[in-house]
Amino acid sequence: MNIVFMGTPDFAVPSLRMLLDEGYHVVAVVTQPDRPQGRKRVLKPTPVKEVAAEYGIPVLQPQRLRSPEAVAELAAYKPDLIVTAAYGQILPKAVLDMPANGCVNVHGSLLPKYRGGAPIQRCIIGGESETGVTLMYMAEGLDTGDMISRVKVAIADEDTSGTLFDKLSIAGAALLKEQMPRLIAGRVQAEVQDEQQATYAPNLKREDEKIDWSRAARDIYNQIRGLVPFSGAFCFWNGEVFKVWASRKSDAASKEAAPGTVLQLTEQGIEVKTGDASLWLTRIQPSGKKQMEAGEFVRGNTMAPGTVLE
Repeated sequence: MNIVFMGTPDFAVPSLRMLLDEGYHVVAVVTQPDRPQGRKRVLKPTPVKEVAAEYGIPVLQPQRLRSPEAVAELAAYKPDLIVTAAYGQILPKAVLDMPANGCVNVHGSLLPKYRGGAPIQRCIIGGESETGVTLMYMAEGLDTGDMISRVKVAIADEDTSGTLFDKLSIAGAALLKEQMPRLIAGRVQAEVQDEQQATYAPNLKREDEKIDWSRAARDIYNQIRGLVPFSGAFCFWNGEVFKVWASRKSDAASKEAAPGTVLQLTEQGIEVKTGDASLWLTRIQPSGKKQMEAGEFVRGNTMAPGTVLE
């Protein structure tokens, strides 16, 4: 059976490696175009492209998968099954209809909850204690296809989006491995999603990263860890962006102060008043600087108790 794999980031790598290591006939890999990285803007291949190169698999990188040229190039490989995992583009109907055994997707949530492009970040920001992976048939709607199988994964209180990505990518590869014999044999009875239970996880925007200190400490804590290691959360100090990469909840009783007020600065970090309590900032990044432990920042900067972080 000819299999085409579509994926882009590290999340997709375990699923691709599983298919190749198990001996499935992956005839081509489709991934996003190389993007410039770093200050020197050097073009960097996607993690999935790097794995494909290891195994000598042909790689397609269309700017727009829905273009007639891209569809024709893909059709030349005569796929019987298309497997996707965090590819990053919506598959047009011409591609969805191409393989006889369908297009399946390894999605990082327990569908129908958290449909969309940022399910892992959004479930942490939303304070969930459990998520998972859904293997599903792809349809024209946004993650609306019938569900083949699901696996649950607990979210630890210290998990960030980065650690949860790793957990779910491994769980997704294991789920795909379990279901591949059925997918190839065509013996799959998929479950229709309950639209009444559907929620959405759109891609994150700049406003999702801005800290509102009037919110509860727990909500801000979840926001910060949900944005690590990608963008980080931010506020403003002296009119400049002040990023927060790690925090911990305070055990002390809340003090009287306006939200955003710096209560104290110690080797432990920076204690900031929130809407209901306070939060210790433990890893930060002032504008124009690298990330650093908050204790290091406290030793060398002029921020003082009473400062208000906007």
